[in-house]
Amino acid sequence: MLGVFLDSETNGLNSRVHRIVEIAFKIVDLSTGSLKGEYETVIVQSEAEWERSDRESLKINGFTWEETARGKPLEKVSQEIIELFADHKIQRTKAVFICQNPSFDRVFFSQVVDPHTQEALYWPYHWLDLASMHWAITMEKAAQKKGPFPWEIGVSKDKIASFHHLPPEEKPHRAMNGVSHLLLCYQAVVGFPLK
Repeated sequence: MLGVFLDSETNGLNSRVHRIVEIAFKIVDLSTGSLKGEYETVIVQSEAEWERSDRESLKINGFTWEETARGKPLEKVSQEIIELFADHKIQRTKAVFICQNPSFDRVFFSQVVDPHTQEALYWPYHWLDLASMHWAITMEKAAQKKGPFPWEIGVSKDKIASFHHLPPEEKPHRAMNGVSHLLLCYQAVVGFPLK
């Protein structure tokens, strides 16, 4: 089974108004932890799209108009991802998406490859989140009196990292930084059984 560890950066939180600015992912064997492929790019924004940016979101990821103006066209990014997923046989029953916030990443990912195309290509529809994995494992340990309850730790990626004595995600938030940090946290929370 493969895991597509994915993160995105956007120019705001509302997918009806805002656009995906950057996407990154690593394709990892979930048994061994071995890296099978990776992808990272900035996506060009039109002036009109950029004008609708939420300034608070841009403070978090640090993107500027100049950076996004040098990005790749959305159609090219879409085609590159489709080809890479085909090369690695990313399909249902063979792969899952893993994110920190899949409800956010999935809706913005659908701006890159629309849901109809994802369905036609039989891509995974399971988008798993690190926080739920952490919650379930921590609750089980708390029930056995072997640790705190998850709400005592927190469920943000940085809180999960801190609990496992890992560094916080690098700032500013960039998609590949998020993916690398997600993988680090995933290894601490769940692990790779054959690594």
